[in-house]
This record gives sequence, C-alpha cells and structure tokens, in this order.
Amino acid sequence: MNAYGHPIANDALRFERMLPGPIERVWAHLVEPEKRRLWLADGPMTLVPGGDIALQFHNAELSPDDDRAPEVYRAQENSGEVRGRIRRCEPPQRLVFTWGDDPSRPQDAQSEVDIALTAEGERVRLVLIHRRLSTRELTSVAGGWHTHLGILEDRLSGQPPRPFWRTHTRLEAEYVERLRREA
Repeated sequence: MNAYGHPIANDALRFERMLPGPIERVWAHLVEPEKRRLWLADGPMTLVPGGDIALQFHNAELSPDDDRAPEVYRAQENSGEVRGRIRRCEPPQRLVFTWGDDPSRPQDAQSEVDIALTAEGERVRLVLIHRRLSTRELTSVAGGWHTHLGILEDRLSGQPPRPFWRTHTRLEAEYVERLRREA
C-alpha cells in the first residue's frame, strides 16, 4: 500500500493506511487526548455532532532526536491550535470534523477531515480524506498528514516514532512535485 496521499479533487487529499488493531485501539488513538497527543495533538473533543474540538499541537515533542522546525514553521514549532466542530461521530468506525474553523467561510465550506476505520482481520484500514483545502494549503497538509499518520503507525506498532520535523520537511518538498504531476 502506498503511504502517499493522493488528490481526489482540486481541493481534497486521500490517505490510506493499514494499522495494527483492534479497531477500538485505533479509535482510542483518534479520540482520547492522551493517546492522540502521541501522534497528532492533544486537546478536547466533544464527541457529538456540533461538539467542539481544540487540537493543541506539540510537534517537537512527538519524537526524540528531531531537527528544529524549518524557518517557515518556526513560530509554531512546538505550539499551535486548530479548532473545529464534530460533524459525525460513529464509534469506532467514523469521525468527521471541521479543521480550522474560518469565520470568513460559510459552515458548509469549512475545511473538513473525514476518517473511516474498517476492521480487516487483525488489522484496521484507516482512510482519511481532507476536503475543501485551498491550493496553498495542499502541500503542507499533505506533508503533515503523511508524517502524523506515519507516527501513528509507529506508535501502534510499538516502534520508535519517526522524527516529525525532519520527515515533514522532506515530505513537503516531495509533495510539491507529486501534487504538480498528479494535478
């Protein structure tokens, strides 16, 4: 399975991973702040439609022995917050939420993350689709999700997590070329 995200529309990316199960364990890493913090961000999620989300990022703490954030991300090297709202919550198979609520966009035009989990034997298929992204957001979001999902895979597999900033920097550059070719 190819770990790279692929554009499925001009404003949407799709990622797919096969992760060690069971599905309830993967779900817990999506919704429980102390587990989510190990691969993405901590912060509260009110797991009902309309519930608030406040993802608090600490990317420099995701893995030991990492590089500093590149200059473009230095201001949020180990901080940052994304707010959103739950759109769908169907444990343990589906979680849909807005990403970075933007008051200048109508509610139905907000950037949206849709995560679907499917048990397949002892493994779990995770499909993540991030929709309604601006052109300038695509490469950063692609590199970010690719890196975060890789760290989730490492954590669930009992492996040391790959370095976030070093990996993200390399992948973001690769996605500039990949997305241009796939457009």
